[in-house]
Amino acid sequence: MPKATLSEPLARAKRAIKSPVTKIRIGARLSQTKFAALMGISVRTLQDWEQGRRSPSGAAKTLLRVAEKHPDVLREAVKNDRTIF
Repeated sequence: MPKATLSEPLARAKRAIKSPVTKIRIGARLSQTKFAALMGISVRTLQDWEQGRRSPSGAAKTLLRVAEKHPDVLREAVKNDRTIF
């Protein structure tokens, strides 16, 4: 049996998740805490988005689109900005 790569479990997890916000966060390989800090929102708000209780609007939607297309940019932002934590 071929050895699974790290990207295969990630791809399976992303297919199983229905929330687009969760898919974007997982694609960026960030925890809820780090992703929420980067977005400038509370973890509770992020959880509400991920569970469909609330929807992002305005600038948050734009940032989510950027995160979806360029998750590496978010990871770099977190890595280079120690003030987030």
